[in-house]
Amino acid sequence: MVALATNAVNPLAPLLRGEGWGEGQPHDRCKLLDLYPPHPDRILRCDPTSPRKRGEVSFFTPTKDRHLSREKPMTKSLTVKHAVFDLLRAFGIDRVFGNPGSTELPFLSDWPDGIDYVLGLQEASVVGMADGYAQATRNAGFVNLHSGAGVGNALGNIYTAHRNQTPLVITAGQQARSILPLQAFLYAERASEFPRPYVKYSVEPARAEDVPAAIARAYYTAMQPPCGPTFVSIPIDDWTHPAQPVSARQVTREIGPDPQGMKALAAALSESQNPALVVGPGVDRAEAVALTVKVAEKAKAAVWVSPFSARCSFPERHPQFAGFLHASPSQVSEALRPNDLVVVIGAPVFTFHVEGQAAIFDGATTIFQITDDPDAAAVTPVGTSIIATMKPALSLLLELLPETKRAAPRGRELPAAPTAADPLPVDYLLHALSKAMPDDAALVEEAPSHRPAMQKFLPMRGQDSFYTMSSGGLGYSLPAAVGIALGRPERRTVCLIGDGSAMYSIQALWTAAQRRLPLTVVVINNQGYGAMRSFSHVMQVRNVPGLDLPGIDFVAIAQGMGCDAVRVTKSSELVPMLKRSMTHQGVSLVEVMVDSAVPMLYARTGRV
Repeated sequence: MVALATNAVNPLAPLLRGEGWGEGQPHDRCKLLDLYPPHPDRILRCDPTSPRKRGEVSFFTPTKDRHLSREKPMTKSLTVKHAVFDLLRAFGIDRVFGNPGSTELPFLSDWPDGIDYVLGLQEASVVGMADGYAQATRNAGFVNLHSGAGVGNALGNIYTAHRNQTPLVITAGQQARSILPLQAFLYAERASEFPRPYVKYSVEPARAEDVPAAIARAYYTAMQPPCGPTFVSIPIDDWTHPAQPVSARQVTREIGPDPQGMKALAAALSESQNPALVVGPGVDRAEAVALTVKVAEKAKAAVWVSPFSARCSFPERHPQFAGFLHASPSQVSEALRPNDLVVVIGAPVFTFHVEGQAAIFDGATTIFQITDDPDAAAVTPVGTSIIATMKPALSLLLELLPETKRAAPRGRELPAAPTAADPLPVDYLLHALSKAMPDDAALVEEAPSHRPAMQKFLPMRGQDSFYTMSSGGLGYSLPAAVGIALGRPERRTVCLIGDGSAMYSIQALWTAAQRRLPLTVVVINNQGYGAMRSFSHVMQVRNVPGLDLPGIDFVAIAQGMGCDAVRVTKSSELVPMLKRSMTHQGVSLVEVMVDSAVPMLYARTGRV
């Protein structure tokens, strides 16, 4: 309770002396004294329920709409900002990825100890870093973007996170609530609609005190299979408002399979003459690669990788590994034609990139699918879909599978090692990189025109060894490699990227250099967009502009951002430069000038 002096200097003095209340009603009708509040976030209140002398008032802190409560005066409480940071700690989130702007300054002020702010120089790179970090740590990445403009810059990699099924909690600043009706500078109209439909949950809370609960819901939703990004828009003035603490809860994430469906699948595998498994990124995301190997070996089934898989879900040197399915209906059908049963695990049925007749759907082949994504199950054109997470489903399948007398299938045969030549062939580069990489290294790839050659000459070991984008959009893998290196700093991360792809998010090198991350970046420089050159041949179109990229000096760019960098122009230089890069303490870029031969992305055969 604070008594204000009732002197002539104070413009409220007449009211405080009791004048103007009305005859005979000094206490039964209180008046709001907010003409000259003594503090910008306080107003004056008279409480008619408690006896007090006329002219005595108390301070209280109202809600944003200045709604008057008849509760006791509020004491100092937790703020929205502190409640959110408490939640992040409870969720095990120790890094926030961002690029700051004015609408985020109240959130960024007095940054707390124990939470690392990772600065990216452009919002697309920020989201890519958070995506890689989330995949490496298997916890949601937390992102802070700058208003609607920052969300716009980041939208391509938000779409990639959606396709990658990466758990992200994305926040963006919003202008102050009081000036939103005026279409203020940097405000976002219908902010929650902007990133849809590529986020699982999107909201701008109705009240400041609702922000912590919105963050909590965004986290639980992002982490629930199928994982994905979520979005919360937060007005600039919300962070300092009082809020109640929100306790972190335990929410289970495993989904058990239908027992009858699994028994039907086990029976089909038992009766099959020539079964095949098609594994997708969901297996690696669930840390179920070893379990998948046990199922494949017990079933004695050939194992293929689903089209455009963004992870390595089966050891690619395993004797039952058959190869990679192409995103062509005719090639998928041809590759799987010998199999009477196809079991798709952790992948769609199927991802296509070009048109064609999908004979695989004509009914001669029995198809089962195990997926944690109900949407993927809903769009599957034929067969039986079992909705479950990978570990409980594969564990039950392994238990139900009887021993079989089928002979184990013969896997693919790797080609002979390529020979050195000048100009440097891509095959030789990829084979040399395979030999130079440490055994526990992770490869992050964005060189789509060279992917068939990579699949031949750079086989991956399995769990947590390979990452790329599921969206087809460039600009993901370089920042994702930075995030993966942050998430697993004890091991080397290698980013294999084309020259065209590298220029989309090249500024991610600066963040890696600042933090001296164990990262090797190999730029395949064929001075152009190789994938587009290939498609122009496939589609038989001529004189397409914009396919050549001469004159980019990646060594100078990398050195300008603080990285070690070398250029390789001859095959004799390649192996020593790769070995040097793999042991460099910090970020090392190797630009490799390769021949400009146009690869064929969709070969005539489905087996590679």
